[in-house]
Amino acid sequence: MQVSGITRPIVYAGPCVAESLELLEAVVQPLTKLANELDFDLTFKASFDKANRTSVDSYRGPGLDQAMKWFDQIKKKYSVPVLTDIHESYQAKACADVVDVLQIPAFLCRQTDLLVAACETGRMVNIKKGQMVAPSAMLNAVDKARAACAAKKLPLRVALTERGASFGYGNLLVDMRSFPIMAEAGVPVIFDITHSTQLPATSDGGKTSGGDRRFAPVLARSATATGYISGYFLEVHPDPSKAKSDKSVQLSVLQAETLLRQLIPLWRDAQSFSAKDKIYCD
Repeated sequence: MQVSGITRPIVYAGPCVAESLELLEAVVQPLTKLANELDFDLTFKASFDKANRTSVDSYRGPGLDQAMKWFDQIKKKYSVPVLTDIHESYQAKACADVVDVLQIPAFLCRQTDLLVAACETGRMVNIKKGQMVAPSAMLNAVDKARAACAAKKLPLRVALTERGASFGYGNLLVDMRSFPIMAEAGVPVIFDITHSTQLPATSDGGKTSGGDRRFAPVLARSATATGYISGYFLEVHPDPSKAKSDKSVQLSVLQAETLLRQLIPLWRDAQSFSAKDKIYCD
């Protein structure tokens, strides 16, 4: 089911990691312009710390304090909400003082204390579905969030994001059945376009994740056609080949713009039948 009240697609977009303020601005400026043109709800995203990098030698990010200063400047200058991911419970309050959406990384989607800490801030919480977690199990994550919000008398503000399921040791598959299953939770379901094209730990002798961004458009269009998603997550970089993280899957600004110009009209078409025409063949 499509979540009531969502009349415009949600788009979480930005670089994988906050490499510099100049890089953040190079991405947020064209995205905000496109959001106004295509009429979608943009939340700018970037990580302050990539705590789950494959290798100890990989770049992790600028750290919490520096990134929060950059995010605050981005919010004020471009009037756009910001999303970042947290890895430890103490980071929830520190980030919530600046950012609008707290993201629970896929590997941590079952960490109860982290979910509770994020929800207790009152901010929107985006929970990535773990690569090893069944879609139906994500309903439990929403139940944890619902209980945490109820305890604090806060409204439930949660989204679930599909980012592919592990297939063997070095591949991900997107099961289109996951979208209607996770939609049963009654919260927005987001499709992670770029992480779904990852090939985990396949580059540099297993030290970094590879990927194949060629398949981003076909996966995104397919997910849109289900009619069960409320929006998209995608990582965008001015020059993906020079990105310090996820260089194989991030989209260039032009690629992101081109894809969103395709997806937003398709999303609206899919919603036109989502409420009354979806059927199951029981």
